[in-house]
Amino acid sequence: MTEVATPEIALLLAKETGLKINQVAQTVDLLEGGATVPFIARYRKEVTGELDEVQIRQLQERLIYHKELNERRITILKTIEEQGKLTAELRSRILACKQKTELEDLYLPYKPKRRTKATISREQGLEPLAEQLLTATEEVDSEQLATAFIDAEKEICDSAAALEGAGYILAEQFSDNADARALVRELTWQKGEFRSQPVRGKEGTVSKYEMYYDYNEPIRQVPSHRMLAMRRGEKEEVLRLSIFAPEEEILQRLDKLLIPTDSGCRKWLQAVIVDAYHRLLAPSIEVELRLQAKKEADNEAIRVFAENLRNLLLAAPAGSRRVLGVDPGLRTGSKLAVVDETGKFLEHVTIYPHAGSGRVETAKQEILRLLQNHQAEMVAIGNGTAGREMDQFVRQTIKEVGLKLPVVMVSESGASVYSASDIAREEFPDLDLTVRGAISIARRLQDPLAELVKVDPKSIGVGQYQHDVSQTALKKALDEVVESCVNYVGVDLNTASWALLSFVSGIGESLAKSIIRQRDVQGSFVSRKQLLDVPRFGQKAFEQSAGFLRIRNGEQPLDNTAVHPERYALVEQMAADVGVSLPQLIAEAGLLGKLDLNRYVSVEVGLPTLQDILAELKKPGRDPRETFTTSSFREDVTEVSDLQMGMRLNGIVTNVAAFGAFVDIGVHQDGLVHISQLADRFVKDPNQVVKVGQQVQVRVLEVDLQRKRISLSMKAESGDAPEIPQRQKPQAVKKLDSKPKMNDLAAAFAKSGFKVKK
Repeated sequence: MTEVATPEIALLLAKETGLKINQVAQTVDLLEGGATVPFIARYRKEVTGELDEVQIRQLQERLIYHKELNERRITILKTIEEQGKLTAELRSRILACKQKTELEDLYLPYKPKRRTKATISREQGLEPLAEQLLTATEEVDSEQLATAFIDAEKEICDSAAALEGAGYILAEQFSDNADARALVRELTWQKGEFRSQPVRGKEGTVSKYEMYYDYNEPIRQVPSHRMLAMRRGEKEEVLRLSIFAPEEEILQRLDKLLIPTDSGCRKWLQAVIVDAYHRLLAPSIEVELRLQAKKEADNEAIRVFAENLRNLLLAAPAGSRRVLGVDPGLRTGSKLAVVDETGKFLEHVTIYPHAGSGRVETAKQEILRLLQNHQAEMVAIGNGTAGREMDQFVRQTIKEVGLKLPVVMVSESGASVYSASDIAREEFPDLDLTVRGAISIARRLQDPLAELVKVDPKSIGVGQYQHDVSQTALKKALDEVVESCVNYVGVDLNTASWALLSFVSGIGESLAKSIIRQRDVQGSFVSRKQLLDVPRFGQKAFEQSAGFLRIRNGEQPLDNTAVHPERYALVEQMAADVGVSLPQLIAEAGLLGKLDLNRYVSVEVGLPTLQDILAELKKPGRDPRETFTTSSFREDVTEVSDLQMGMRLNGIVTNVAAFGAFVDIGVHQDGLVHISQLADRFVKDPNQVVKVGQQVQVRVLEVDLQRKRISLSMKAESGDAPEIPQRQKPQAVKKLDSKPKMNDLAAAFAKSGFKVKK
């Protein structure tokens, strides 16, 4: 059976992407050979012509599409051939198809159908009549022509019944015509309107879908969030959605396409076309276009979610510091847990600072005891229920004893999911769910990426209408983001969890767990080569993963860099050429200036790779993420009722949607900065201005206490702003020292006279 060859697919991909044919062909070869996208983008730049991850993933997606198209093409050709209906012209058209829709349109007339009106009419022997009416070149009396087909036994009582049956046959034939379907599809998409109305009985009722009770917009222009909102309203049986097509133009174009120019039955055939369009074509195409519009809306929503997730995962880590994590609560108390510099759990306790004045002093004692006993350097507080109250309580507690300790609010999104997960049970089988949550909050401050990979990305809550989009497409996109972020940052082989290791290029969950078991048995890895001793860890896995794994203080200094083991000999040659040892070359960045990279260019290694190697040698083991900073909310604003128009506040972006950004300003309710208020210029995509986790300053525009809606602005205020008293001005964002000089806790307590109970 005929099949489009891979070289032809490469040519198609080159045309679609605008890339050079050799770039496409060589990248396809790498993908087909089992190489991962992060590996290709990082270590095969010369082969791909320096394609980035986005371009490579696009090629990968289109490659899969065309392979699936080919598989479907083979099946269709075989099916039609078995029917004995495969002509040379049809074969040629099928082989020329570049789109799945086009291919399915050609197959439609040969596709097995359920019993239809046209099927019954064919069984009644009316197909010859239909053919005569379609091909008649001179004006004929259709009723007289139909009398020859009257047959009471076949339930054809008169000529009208015969003409009706012939019309059904031609209507189905017209609706199955690939060119007709393409015409209706294109005109409807280009000029059709998407309309929304309330279902019968919902008119005038109050609902969150009121703005869509009388709504219409060109279908191809409906924004993603509106499309998904309307579809949700339809699913909840509040809205009725439909597509209004340019019917008059469509019927005129169908007449020209389907009726022979010399037809003798034009008027009758025009009536058949109207029937075919209303009864068969329009409903079918509307279903297709609604699915197409849904898919495009899904893609945009998934893109926004993926971008938000990327920014969240790549948030600046506080690093190796001892942290006191707090999972706030009211009635059930707040859970406190301390972790050491590596994230190892040390101790936990529950306090009840909001359960009556009698427990306040005890709560303070417990906080200070944990800080003193474990020399904690930071406090991480979950931003959920009672989070703001706990933030103020902890700040006041440490202020009373003269401590200068960073207190940071941390997003709790997904923490409860982690607490009840198999991973959490494996790590802390004997701990309560809420204690696991406190540990997770502390670790999120140390390294957001390492902790968040343990949670299903869909549970993190940085998307829009995430439950309404294709869950398969969403999972694929989010998994790709996690994989990309993990490999971009790199992973410490000796401290990473199996969840984090599973996203490293070429590893996966099974090998990740094998690595952990090997580490538990042999102790810490001292060399990347030891990975080859892990059961089922072969050369291919080593090639794909080694460059993304880090070993601190190992036998080979390059193991703590992104330099791939396949280039170790090259770096050692560089050191020899400068006349120093490898450790000395890495330790003294000035020596690198003596290297002439052009000397090391070869068939396998080009300047892009050599420049990457040089960058790694200058900063071995560097973290590419931004430097961690802290900021705080205004102490006099804790509830929505405290807000006043014109107030300027510090905030943290918690979510970015197509219509704007949500910002946490410390009042238990995020405010919305509409896209029109993000900047003093036109903003097409909010992600161009803000990102999840970003610290921003906002101005209060409007507060709706009843609905708890807060409108904010990031635009420069026009006119004179009301004077804000000095004490109310938000604190400036502070950069956290690489290793802050801590006040000695015991000395601070002694000076304050505050006695900590043992």
